[in-house]
Amino acid sequence: MVHFVGAGPGAPDLITLRGAELLRKADCIIYAGSLVNPALLEMAKEGCEIHNSAAMTLEEVLEVMERMEAAGKETVRLHTGDASLFGAIREQMDALDERDIPYDDTPGVSSFCGAAAALNAEYTLPGVSQSLIITRMAGRTPVPEKEQLASMAQHGTSMVLFLSSGLLRKVQDELLRGGYQADTPAAIVYKATWPDEKVIRCTVGTLARRGAEEGIRKTALLLIGDFLDSCYERSRLYDPTFTTEFRQASAPKKQ
Repeated sequence: MVHFVGAGPGAPDLITLRGAELLRKADCIIYAGSLVNPALLEMAKEGCEIHNSAAMTLEEVLEVMERMEAAGKETVRLHTGDASLFGAIREQMDALDERDIPYDDTPGVSSFCGAAAALNAEYTLPGVSQSLIITRMAGRTPVPEKEQLASMAQHGTSMVLFLSSGLLRKVQDELLRGGYQADTPAAIVYKATWPDEKVIRCTVGTLARRGAEEGIRKTALLLIGDFLDSCYERSRLYDPTFTTEFRQASAPKKQ
């Protein structure tokens, strides 16, 4: 069987308990070497066959999976963060379906969660933003026309950009063209939760300059929106004047 496992954002202790157990039992681990912390491979048992998929094609990955399955072995396909975001897992799962190879999927902590934690931030603040857009800038690979960054920016809500830190000037221009103001708060989070994590607070109008000053070219998330620095309303959930399913209001509403 093949187990797709989310490795988490970087820190080895942020993999799930289930994911760690699957790593320890695996006969073969195919890991995304360009992004997964190699410290996670220390969990592998003696004799485990390990492959770095950064240098492999889809066909080569599948060949390993097929060979392991034919030998009755357990394979872990270790993806960074949570594999449902920019993980290219669907094409692998479809190919396994064609080959009648069983698989399952263990979720992981995404780097967008790790980046928020690094900033002590909440993406959904009452009265500020109740939506989060997760997307990327079109680069060597395109995005659907209706999902061009300037179009997404028109919503003005909280936003996280993956795979875009090498295109900061284009990102900045598109965000401004879409409607974010130059003074909209922004942040660049390099290698969230890794030992060499770096947090750079800036604005939309200074994204490109601050990224260049810090030498950021890859392995960073871009966070955009007023949630980073804004007044917000108190949550109704814990407001003593608000009745919920679990408690009655204990104080009168302020006039």
